[in-house]
Amino acid sequence: MSQILGLKFRDYGQIYYFSSGPYVVKAGDHVLVKTDQGLGMAQVADIPDAPPKELPADDIKPIYRLANEEDLETARENELLGREAYRYCRECIRQRDLDMKLVDVEVFHDRGKIVFYFTAPGRIDFRELVKDLVKNYHTRIELRQIGVRHETQMLGAIGNCGQICCCRRFMRKFAPVTIKMAKEQNLFLNPTKISGMCGRLLCCLNFEQGNYDAFQRKCPKIGKRLDTSLGTVKILRTNLFRETVSVLTENGEEKELTLPEWQEISAAAPGASSAEGSPGQRAMAEDYLAFPATGDMSPPAPEQTAKNGPPRPKNGPQRTDRPDPRGKRPPKKRFPPRKDDAASANRPAHEHRQGPRKHKPREGSE
Repeated sequence: MSQILGLKFRDYGQIYYFSSGPYVVKAGDHVLVKTDQGLGMAQVADIPDAPPKELPADDIKPIYRLANEEDLETARENELLGREAYRYCRECIRQRDLDMKLVDVEVFHDRGKIVFYFTAPGRIDFRELVKDLVKNYHTRIELRQIGVRHETQMLGAIGNCGQICCCRRFMRKFAPVTIKMAKEQNLFLNPTKISGMCGRLLCCLNFEQGNYDAFQRKCPKIGKRLDTSLGTVKILRTNLFRETVSVLTENGEEKELTLPEWQEISAAAPGASSAEGSPGQRAMAEDYLAFPATGDMSPPAPEQTAKNGPPRPKNGPQRTDRPDPRGKRPPKKRFPPRKDDAASANRPAHEHRQGPRKHKPREGSE
């Protein structure tokens, strides 16, 4: 029976799914697969019961065959070749004075292609560098520019927590991380504290965001004023680790309440009933009432009428002589040319020039 295999071509690379075909494979084995780039060797990282839901079944291709001792020896030779290519490429970059940093080199199993990974602040013209590499290795050369996150994933580093970076250990795909997550988790917005070794926001902010979202759904919104059995209170802050809500009473006293205590005082508020809804719903109603209602048919105040004039009727008479904006403009009327214009059109260009006007003396001026 065919198995679904999760393969990784590099220790820190993504996991790709293939079918075992007629072979019996276990975790940790090395297999050869055919890809669009050529023949490659991969290691079995996982054998799931079913492929991911987002992956169509038609995209799962069978492996080529199991790797033997000769293939493993070829893989070791390719690793040595990659190290030598790394040193040679760095020397070429230094000689040509290119503003780029070489990160890693990948040699395909059949040596049909060598990929050089690098980082650069902008676009680099490396056409001459490619010529040097092709001349030395006589194979296809690809220079692939990567970001700082992938650079840290390839090189590895120690994070602020003292552990190896998550992207190097187990992360296969990078999820977006925003500054909003740091604000919702009540962290100090100090770049050195919330940034990783790559200079980007910590990936672990995304790991904990789900817990904060679930906790905030149980708590009232910060800054709201709600009616409780203690009177009208203002929500100051929430604490996930203690599972508490800090409120400010009308007397100016700050109290820290647990979630059960908050639910108790909010449910025991004067006039609270099931029809009024939860404190969150009452806060939404408070926001809604803060805006003026639309479609109010009540007559305007006298001072407003005196200031702004009589109210304009909504369904007043419409103008019928207004042109339709969707229609076309009526064609312009064309008149036959006058005789003077026709005669002037046949004159030479120099005859159209006029000299300065001579002022005739007025009658009776002499």
